[in-house]
Amino acid sequence: MNLEQADAVAIAAAVREGKVSAVDVAKAALQRIAARDNELNCFTTVTAETALADAERIDEEIAQGKNPGSLAGVPFAVKNLFDIAGLTTLAGAKINAENPPASHDATAIARLKQAGAILVGALNMDEYAYGFVTENSHYGNTRNPYDLKRVAGGSSGGSAAAIAAGLVPLTLGSDTNGSIRVPAALCGVFGLKPTYGRLSRAGVALFSSSLDHIGPFARSVRDIATAFDVLQGEDERDPVCTKRPPVQTRRAASLQNTDGIRIAIAGDYFLKGASPEALEAVQKVANALDVTHYVTIPEAHRARAAAFVITACEGANLHLEKLRSRPQDFDPATRDRFLAGALIPSSWYIQAQRFRRWYRDKVEQIFQKVDVILAPTTPISAPFIGQQTMILDGEEILVRPHLGLFTQPLSFIGLPVLSVPIQRPNTLPLGVQLIAAPSNEAVILRVASVLETKGVVSAPVV
Repeated sequence: MNLEQADAVAIAAAVREGKVSAVDVAKAALQRIAARDNELNCFTTVTAETALADAERIDEEIAQGKNPGSLAGVPFAVKNLFDIAGLTTLAGAKINAENPPASHDATAIARLKQAGAILVGALNMDEYAYGFVTENSHYGNTRNPYDLKRVAGGSSGGSAAAIAAGLVPLTLGSDTNGSIRVPAALCGVFGLKPTYGRLSRAGVALFSSSLDHIGPFARSVRDIATAFDVLQGEDERDPVCTKRPPVQTRRAASLQNTDGIRIAIAGDYFLKGASPEALEAVQKVANALDVTHYVTIPEAHRARAAAFVITACEGANLHLEKLRSRPQDFDPATRDRFLAGALIPSSWYIQAQRFRRWYRDKVEQIFQKVDVILAPTTPISAPFIGQQTMILDGEEILVRPHLGLFTQPLSFIGLPVLSVPIQRPNTLPLGVQLIAAPSNEAVILRVASVLETKGVVSAPVV
C-alpha cells in the first residue's frame, strides 16, 4: 500500500483488516514529515512520541478484536489554534508561546481520536488567523507544494499544504472569512467550511466569534465526509454548537448522481472580480453538471464590507490588552489591522450586524429555488510569497485582503461551502466553491462526489 498516496478511508480499512499496522502508518507519516517539512514549513510541532504510543494502542485494540473506529490509524494534524493536551496553543502568535500547555484536547481532536485517528502535530498559520497567506513573521512562511516560491494561502496554510504534499491525509483548520477555502484552492485540495455552529469550536482559539468555523481538509470527498460525520455532535463547551440531527454525509457522498439537485452559477459580483482562469474553472464544473442557469446573490459586495467590519471589531476586542502593552510582539501586519479594528465606531458594527440579518433573509430566498450554487473560490491562483499587489479587471489591488473576495460574503452568514480542486496541466490549481443552504452539507458532498468520479475535480499528491 502506498501510504503517501492513500486516502484516510483506505488507510483505516487496511489497518482494521490487518493489512498494515497503525504503527507502520504513523512511522511512515513521521518519515514523510521529516523528509519534506524543512522546505514546506507546514508543522510548528510534531508529536512523534504520543503519535507512536496512540498507534500502538490502536494495534492492541485490533489484536483484541475491538473496533478501533472509522479512522483507525489515520494520521492527522491540526492548525495550531486547536488545543492539544500538553502543548501550548500558539494560534500563530509569539505572545502565546508564553502561555501554559493546554490541559485537554479540543473537542474536534478528541472526536477524531475516538474514531481511531492518530494526531501527529500542529500546523502553521497566519497570526491569530488574521490573513490569507500564512506568511508568519514568528514561525516562518508556509510554502505551496506546487511552487515553493508561492504562498499556500491562509490562514490555514499549513493544513492545506500538508495535505497537498502527502504528509498526512487529513487535517483540521478554521475559517472566518475563507481561511479553509482559500488555502484549499491554492494548494489544490478539498476543504469544507460547514454550517456555522455545526462543529464544536471548544478548545479552539477564536478570532471572530460570530464568524468562526472549523472544518476538515483532505484529498478525497469520502475523507471529507467521513471526518465531518465523526466531528459532528452537540457540545455544551461551545454555546454555538447547537443540538441538531446529524447529517450523514458519507452516505450522500457515495451517491453517483445529481438527480433532483437544482444547481446554478453565481453571477454578477462573482463574475466581475475573477481572473479568466478562475471563471474557466467554474465553467468546467458547470459543464460537467450540465448547468447553465445563473443566480444573483444580492449585495454581496456589501456583505463583504460588513464582514470586514465585524471581523476587525471582534478580533481587536479579543486582543486589546496586549495591543496596548505589547504591540511590538505582534506580527506587524496583524497588529495594524487589529489597531484599525479597535478604532471602528460601535455604530458601524451594529449596522453591519443589522445588514447581516437582512442579507441572510435574501440569500435564504435564493435557496428556495436552487440547492447548490457554484462560484470561484479565489480570484487568482497562488501568488508569490511577499507579493503585495495583483491586477484584476485592469486595476492594481492588494493581494492579502482580496484573496477572500469570493469567500467572505458566504461565511458572513454561515453557509456550508466545499472548495473543490481543479487541476490544470503544468500550472497551479484553482478552486470552485459548492455552496448550499444551512445544514445542507450532504448535498454539496454528493455533487462533489459526482465531479470526483467524472475526474473533473481531484487532489493528487505533489
